[in-house]
Amino acid sequence: MQTISVKCRLQVPVESRTEIDRTLQGFADACNQIYEIAKRENCWNTTKLHHKVYKPIREVTGLKANHVCQAIRRVVGNAKAVKQVHKFRPTSLNLDIRTFQYIEDLQTVGVTLMCGRVKFKLSIGNYQLALLKGQSPTAATLNKTKHGDYYINICVDLPTSPTGKTPKVIGVDLGRRDIATTSNGDSWSGKQIQSTRDRYSKVRSNVQSKRTRSSRRLLRRLSGREQRFQKWLNHNISKQLVQSAKRANAVLAFEDLTNIRQSLNQKPRSKTERRRTNNWAFYQLRSFVGYKANIPGVPVIFVPPAYTSQTCSRCGRIHPIKGKSYRNGKVFKCGHCGFEHDADINAANNITALGKSVSLPESPGMSCQLEGQLSLFPIIQICG
Repeated sequence: MQTISVKCRLQVPVESRTEIDRTLQGFADACNQIYEIAKRENCWNTTKLHHKVYKPIREVTGLKANHVCQAIRRVVGNAKAVKQVHKFRPTSLNLDIRTFQYIEDLQTVGVTLMCGRVKFKLSIGNYQLALLKGQSPTAATLNKTKHGDYYINICVDLPTSPTGKTPKVIGVDLGRRDIATTSNGDSWSGKQIQSTRDRYSKVRSNVQSKRTRSSRRLLRRLSGREQRFQKWLNHNISKQLVQSAKRANAVLAFEDLTNIRQSLNQKPRSKTERRRTNNWAFYQLRSFVGYKANIPGVPVIFVPPAYTSQTCSRCGRIHPIKGKSYRNGKVFKCGHCGFEHDADINAANNITALGKSVSLPESPGMSCQLEGQLSLFPIIQICG
């Protein structure tokens, strides 16, 4: 099963908005107080923290019992997920089976607020209706946007198709110039997202020097726009990659780029290049591909990135001089066999060869020749 979140708009009467806002504020206050206690006591175990904060937080905030339990889980989860937890804001509320109910016949949801259980009509389309049909969800998140609209993200479990062995592999080379390039020749340019990030960076540098309240609000808006655009782009690319692999009955092979930012930042780089590298959202694209591929049963594997861009996909040789490469920008021309090709597609072909060694261990695999010596690439499988 694959769990996804279905975003649904709520039809909230005017008289109910005050109660939702009061519950959201109480939940945010509870999270902030719990975080301060957990940090002071250095206690990040959910059960131990529950015994320390449950009763005093309920008395101070007036929240329902399950709201306090969800606040404890959110604080612990955020502390484990990020390096620094910022102040919790009254914009969302975690719900479980005791504080949330989806009624399919009436297309309504029941949400427990501080005043009690309240029912709201859903304003959704055919896409959401199809995902929610026959579902009995037990978890959701109530959200309030900056424009004052209310949404509920309902968690549903979708059945996944079993993955099987296939001799076909589509290699995907990730980069900044081209976000993704496949061994089939498909490519998604990163020019638009790069120009968008550069434009926002210039605006931020000008706004940050003012240090006013309005400038801080503008910075938050700019950050949200940039993140939404990047997320929209990665959703589209990941969807097309999975659809292409499903049609071809193939495996998707990616480079394992874990810790790539740290290794690149250790090299001498300009401030602009460092910013562009740190803004590279390859992990988000990888995670989107992962959950989208689970539903149709498309296997996803990861291979070492070493020498994939420097190796000739035809003869398997790399440049004999250390530090030099046959690649020059977008062009790869092998100095041994004379093979000339698009550099990113050449790298994707190498990833395909490595991927076949993972998905089909009985295959001969891939090797490269350097200074007359034959060396096999190490092959690893992160997930499949």
